[in-house]
Amino acid sequence: MKKIFIRSFLAIMVLCTSCEKQKSYILESTINDQINYFIWNGLNTYYLWQKEVPNLADDKFANINDVYTFFSGYDSPETVFESLLKSPEDRFSWIVNDYVALENSFQGINVSNGMEFGLVQNKNGSNNIFGYVRYVIENSDADVKDVKRGMIFNIINGTQLTIDNYEGLLFDDSLTTYTVGFADYNDGNPIANNNVISLSKVELPENPVAITKVFTEGSKKIGYLLYNQFARNYDGQLNAAFASLKSENITELIIDLRYNGGGSVSTATYLGSMITGQFNGQLYSQEVWNDKVMKKYAADGFLNNFTNQIRNTDENGSVILQESINSLQLNKVHFITTYSTASASELVINSLSSYIDVALVGKTTRGKQVGSITIYDSDNLGRTGKNLNPNHTYAMQPLVLEISNKDNVNYPNGIIPGSTLPGIEIGEDYNNLGVLGERSDPLLDRTLTYITTGAKTNSKSNTSFEFNEIFNSKLATPAKDYMFIDLKK
Repeated sequence: MKKIFIRSFLAIMVLCTSCEKQKSYILESTINDQINYFIWNGLNTYYLWQKEVPNLADDKFANINDVYTFFSGYDSPETVFESLLKSPEDRFSWIVNDYVALENSFQGINVSNGMEFGLVQNKNGSNNIFGYVRYVIENSDADVKDVKRGMIFNIINGTQLTIDNYEGLLFDDSLTTYTVGFADYNDGNPIANNNVISLSKVELPENPVAITKVFTEGSKKIGYLLYNQFARNYDGQLNAAFASLKSENITELIIDLRYNGGGSVSTATYLGSMITGQFNGQLYSQEVWNDKVMKKYAADGFLNNFTNQIRNTDENGSVILQESINSLQLNKVHFITTYSTASASELVINSLSSYIDVALVGKTTRGKQVGSITIYDSDNLGRTGKNLNPNHTYAMQPLVLEISNKDNVNYPNGIIPGSTLPGIEIGEDYNNLGVLGERSDPLLDRTLTYITTGAKTNSKSNTSFEFNEIFNSKLATPAKDYMFIDLKK
């Protein structure tokens, strides 16, 4: 893709281009002025809906001081940012005050105790909520203290979790340690069981290529991959997992994306190319940016094609990984999905559905067909741009593009198993999560049965009650559940 040229073009479009205005920016503005201008300028340049937001109009301000004056009454950079977004269309743009933490999060590094969990409202409809452990990161504090998938908790630091207090109890950045009170499920209205564990958070890396294995079912060899984030620095490990599956001569494949909120678009293209391989060079996905960008370049600058090579570079353009993709040449793939399956995960499902048979087992995906870039306060709005502002560490992750498959189709309301695409709609049973990667996991078991028999029903019972899932631990990380474009090629 020609994204590097897009950045070069946009760098000359910023409002503050003359030496005189740059001097004013450095000498006469407060830090708040600088941040507010950075927010306005970045969104004016890149934002997908720039043309539809009156305060982002190119002729809104005569000079940089007008920008300072206009936003001087806002109480925070976050308020300025939110005021410039298009509502209700934009559900996913965000701003951070620490871009180092954001960069780490995109690479699978977060401050965490290793207990990844979802939060669910009690079945009785009260404001009480409980957490269920989705999985535990290897070598984390939770791992050392024997926290396991499927454990239920409802008390943090001695206080019952509710819809109103869970953010402060679980996600206060100033609290790196808390006690977790575990509970018995009790038909969806958990009761504390006196098992209390103290967990501490540290900066923790997570390899998203979590489980790779092969099931032999009669004449079928079925590969299984649990993949939890599209993190570029683990592309080599992802490719190695496919090398292992390829060596096993698998005939079917299950990609488990139930907890994968997304990530890099380039990694999503690599994953699609690993699953297939027979479509090298053909159109995988296509992007629509704002008018400023789309009018400047030919259409092929916004196309992503299947590839047979991984080629990743660092922020300076130096190659950090280049290797041939291990492709399986498959004509069918099954995905396990939940509402936490979003953005780049949905992109892979949607893009492949134009070429091969795709089936889903699980629940409707999030419905996030838009992508973002990281914008910094520098001359060209990039991390390595000249005059990167040393006075703050704010960065923005605004939506800058909408992405679709080769047929120009996407699903803003989510991809529905058995409706949008073939498959089975089934939710996780919080009282019976089983072990990930084993047949005791009901979703994996159902998928294996579906592949081997074609049956969409199962004699094993599954809860029919639809719990209200409030939040999950991944949404509290800087990277959240977003899809981003890598501009530094």
